[in-house]
Amino acid sequence: MMKILFICPYIPSQIRVRSYNFLRVLAARGHEITLALLAPPGEPADTLPVLKQWCKSVHVIPHTRSQTLRNGLLGLAGDLPLQAAYSRSPGFNQLIRELTARESFDVVHLEHLRGAPLVDAISNLPIVFDSVDSITLLFEKTLAGGPNLKSRLMAKLELGRTRRFEGRLTQLYDYTAVCSELDRRRLIELGNDPNRIGYVPSCVDTAYFQPVAVERDPLLLIFTGKMSYHANVAAIMDVIHHIMPLVWAQQPEARLQIVGKDPPPVVQALAADPRIEVTGFVSDLRPYLAKAAVSIGYVRYGVGLTTKVIQAMAMGTPVVATPHAVSTLNTEHGRDVLVAAGNEEFAQQIINLLNSPELRAKIGAAGRRYVEQHQTWESAVSQLERLYHQAIERHQNVSDGKAELV
Repeated sequence: MMKILFICPYIPSQIRVRSYNFLRVLAARGHEITLALLAPPGEPADTLPVLKQWCKSVHVIPHTRSQTLRNGLLGLAGDLPLQAAYSRSPGFNQLIRELTARESFDVVHLEHLRGAPLVDAISNLPIVFDSVDSITLLFEKTLAGGPNLKSRLMAKLELGRTRRFEGRLTQLYDYTAVCSELDRRRLIELGNDPNRIGYVPSCVDTAYFQPVAVERDPLLLIFTGKMSYHANVAAIMDVIHHIMPLVWAQQPEARLQIVGKDPPPVVQALAADPRIEVTGFVSDLRPYLAKAAVSIGYVRYGVGLTTKVIQAMAMGTPVVATPHAVSTLNTEHGRDVLVAAGNEEFAQQIINLLNSPELRAKIGAAGRRYVEQHQTWESAVSQLERLYHQAIERHQNVSDGKAELV
């Protein structure tokens, strides 16, 4: 059993799925967790009662809108990525000083680039930084394929800062975790010690996401994801303009649900077509996945693991995916998912599923079996625990301390 100080720049939830499930499984395994959270303006707090059941204690420091604006302005003059500068918080630093003064911890878990400054007050504890993705790689892909000028300009502004920061991760932290081998390779290319960059995949809660006995709508397609994320906007616009016309040419009664929080106006406007529904935020994704005949795992660009794919697979919903969407998985085309590269091929695979209840049932059942065997949070946490132990061992053998953030 380890005593873990777990630090997040947001409140873990079924949307902030990685940290949420790490906490769930770590607690089930008997680790003692002290959870320290920086809550951004407007952050939903509905999961706090559950988190308090899992953790020894939960501490929340609100992050005010005025503080985030101040951090953004000051961050422009510095070299820290703006995502990280966003989270600077004197109140959070004071909380960490108080916690570490009165309690002993074996290891600190720090979540995401946005959380980087939240360990400024820690000087003598092993830290495992869960980068989740290589944000450098994400910005490089955004520059090449972002859906609008705003996303490309932001990527250009942040890319140099993020490259410099991510190139020093193994100077700043004892170990760093990422959720795909592609992200791990990019961090190593930036100059990090390959022996201290670990692969801890994102997975799916197979007890929460599981097939349910409801009748599926045989002509309903679904696309899921946080719709404020520019990569999801780029993907759904491609689907609407290049794939759905091909589907509708053969299945004119097919309908598409776009399910995810904060759709921008360009996505909301798609609902003017009666064949398209834009739901916005939903409190529970499962009924939507359970009702759909086909889940669209389309990715134009992005990093890490595509959660939408494995969640649909866990629900027994057959998935048509681009190669990138399953690049971190060991799925087999035609067995676990249907994979298609071009627009015509992608549309045809959707049509094949819509035309065949038998194929839908076969792919859906195989997808469920795949995630049960390969994508459970229990297996991911086993890898995370190994990183914790390696970080503790390394910290005991190193006396030069951690590098300073810019």
